[in-house]
Amino acid sequence: QVDVAESGGGSVQAGDSLRLSCVVSGHYSGYCMGWFRQAPGQEREGVATIDRSWSTTYADFVKGRFTISKDTRQSPLYLQMSNLEPEDTAMYYCAAFFNSEVKCSSAALRRTKYWGQGTQVTVSS
Repeated sequence: QVDVAESGGGSVQAGDSLRLSCVVSGHYSGYCMGWFRQAPGQEREGVATIDRSWSTTYADFVKGRFTISKDTRQSPLYLQMSNLEPEDTAMYYCAAFFNSEVKCSSAALRRTKYWGQGTQVTVSS
């Protein structure tokens, strides 16, 4: 049994920062985890990923502003967001899969069945 739960969203002003958290419960060793977001009327898009070796990937639109992290293999997953823009307004989702034979990427994560319910981030100008 694996459960995924995000928290940390909120309403902020442009230029502010937020840190999202994701708790993935259950026993696992190899993993790929990441963040997606979906704005109203838009497709869900990958934001960042991290694997058990702490290798990370980022979408071009967040490089230099967002940081994905995970202190230990069992600790929560975080997304530190800085210098937020109104265009970052979206529901943010955490996702995970546990097959170390599959290369960690947003494309691979998109196919997982392990998703959280999402946490809303609203950035006003």
